[in-house]
Amino acid sequence: MEIIAIPTENGMLCAHFGHCEQFTLVETGDGGEPRVREVCAAPPHEPGLLPRWLAEKGVRTVIAGGMGARAQQIFAESGVRVLCGAPQAEPLRLVKDYLAGTLELGDNVCDH
Repeated sequence: MEIIAIPTENGMLCAHFGHCEQFTLVETGDGGEPRVREVCAAPPHEPGLLPRWLAEKGVRTVIAGGMGARAQQIFAESGVRVLCGAPQAEPLRLVKDYLAGTLELGDNVCDH
Protein backbone atom coordinates (compact mmCIF):
# COMPACT_ATOMS: atom_id res chain seq x y z
CA MET A 1 0.00 0.00 0.00
CA GLU A 2 1.15 3.51 -0.80
CA ILE A 3 -0.32 6.82 0.33
CA ILE A 4 -0.19 9.62 -2.23
CA ALA A 5 -0.93 13.24 -1.27
CA ILE A 6 -2.40 15.81 -3.64
CA PRO A 7 -2.83 19.46 -2.63
CA THR A 8 -6.43 20.32 -3.48
CA GLU A 9 -8.90 23.16 -3.69
CA ASN A 10 -12.55 22.69 -4.66
CA GLY A 11 -11.90 19.00 -5.37
CA MET A 12 -9.14 19.64 -7.92
CA LEU A 13 -5.35 19.83 -7.76
CA CYS A 14 -4.26 23.21 -6.39
CA ALA A 15 -1.40 24.63 -8.42
CA HIS A 16 0.45 26.08 -5.42
CA PHE A 17 1.42 23.37 -2.93
CA GLY A 18 2.11 25.69 0.01
CA HIS A 19 -1.17 27.59 -0.16
CA CYS A 20 -3.76 24.90 -0.78
CA GLU A 21 -6.95 24.56 1.29
CA GLN A 22 -6.61 20.84 1.90
CA PHE A 23 -4.81 17.67 1.01
CA THR A 24 -6.45 14.62 -0.49
CA LEU A 25 -4.69 11.44 0.60
CA VAL A 26 -5.20 8.55 -1.80
CA GLU A 27 -4.43 4.96 -0.85
CA THR A 28 -3.23 2.42 -3.39
CA GLY A 29 -2.37 -1.21 -3.07
CA ASP A 30 -3.08 -4.85 -3.76
CA GLY A 31 -3.83 -4.19 -7.43
CA GLY A 32 -7.20 -2.66 -6.62
CA GLU A 33 -8.55 0.73 -7.52
CA PRO A 34 -7.05 3.66 -5.63
CA ARG A 35 -9.39 5.18 -3.09
CA VAL A 36 -9.54 8.41 -1.15
CA ARG A 37 -8.33 7.66 2.34
CA GLU A 38 -8.75 11.13 3.82
CA VAL A 39 -9.32 14.75 2.89
CA CYS A 40 -7.73 16.92 5.54
CA ALA A 41 -7.50 20.65 6.04
CA ALA A 42 -4.03 21.99 5.45
CA PRO A 43 -2.30 23.35 8.53
CA PRO A 44 -1.34 27.04 8.47
CA HIS A 45 1.45 27.78 6.01
CA GLU A 46 4.77 27.71 7.80
CA PRO A 47 8.06 27.00 6.01
CA GLY A 48 9.00 23.33 6.31
CA LEU A 49 5.82 22.25 8.14
CA LEU A 50 3.87 20.60 5.30
CA PRO A 51 6.55 18.08 4.24
CA ARG A 52 7.01 16.87 7.82
CA TRP A 53 3.25 16.80 8.49
CA LEU A 54 2.55 14.72 5.36
CA ALA A 55 5.45 12.35 6.06
CA GLU A 56 4.01 11.76 9.55
CA LYS A 57 0.71 10.78 7.88
CA GLY A 58 2.55 8.03 5.98
CA VAL A 59 2.69 9.80 2.61
CA ARG A 60 5.29 8.30 0.27
CA THR A 61 4.53 10.32 -2.90
CA VAL A 62 3.24 13.84 -3.54
CA ILE A 63 1.69 14.89 -6.84
CA ALA A 64 1.76 18.69 -7.14
CA GLY A 65 1.40 21.45 -9.67
CA GLY A 66 4.23 23.46 -8.20
CA MET A 67 6.46 23.37 -5.16
CA GLY A 68 9.40 25.38 -3.88
CA ALA A 69 12.89 23.91 -3.75
CA ARG A 70 13.06 23.90 0.07
CA ALA A 71 9.89 21.81 0.41
CA GLN A 72 11.20 19.39 -2.22
CA GLN A 73 14.46 19.08 -0.29
CA ILE A 74 12.66 18.32 2.99
CA PHE A 75 10.52 15.69 1.26
CA ALA A 76 13.64 14.10 -0.22
CA GLU A 77 15.23 13.96 3.25
CA SER A 78 12.12 12.11 4.47
CA GLY A 79 12.18 9.66 1.54
CA VAL A 80 9.03 11.10 -0.03
CA ARG A 81 8.90 11.21 -3.84
CA VAL A 82 7.70 14.50 -5.37
CA LEU A 83 6.16 14.85 -8.83
CA CYS A 84 5.80 18.50 -9.87
CA GLY A 85 4.09 19.97 -12.90
CA ALA A 86 0.92 17.87 -12.67
CA PRO A 87 -2.16 19.22 -14.47
CA GLN A 88 -5.20 20.53 -12.65
CA ALA A 89 -7.42 17.46 -12.34
CA GLU A 90 -9.29 15.38 -9.78
CA PRO A 91 -7.02 13.55 -7.31
CA LEU A 92 -8.17 10.04 -8.23
CA ARG A 93 -7.60 10.76 -11.93
CA LEU A 94 -4.05 11.95 -11.18
CA VAL A 95 -3.29 8.85 -9.12
CA LYS A 96 -4.74 6.49 -11.72
CA ASP A 97 -2.63 8.15 -14.42
CA TYR A 98 0.45 7.98 -12.17
CA LEU A 99 -0.07 4.28 -11.50
CA ALA A 100 -0.62 3.60 -15.20
CA GLY A 101 2.56 5.49 -16.11
CA THR A 102 0.60 8.04 -18.15
CA LEU A 103 0.73 11.08 -15.83
CA GLU A 104 2.06 13.92 -17.94
CA LEU A 105 4.11 16.45 -15.99
CA GLY A 106 4.84 19.97 -17.18
CA ASP A 107 6.83 22.77 -15.62
CA ASN A 108 7.00 23.34 -11.88
CA VAL A 109 4.65 26.33 -11.59
CA CYS A 110 6.23 27.42 -8.29
CA ASP A 111 9.97 27.62 -8.31
CA HIS A 112 10.75 29.86 -5.34
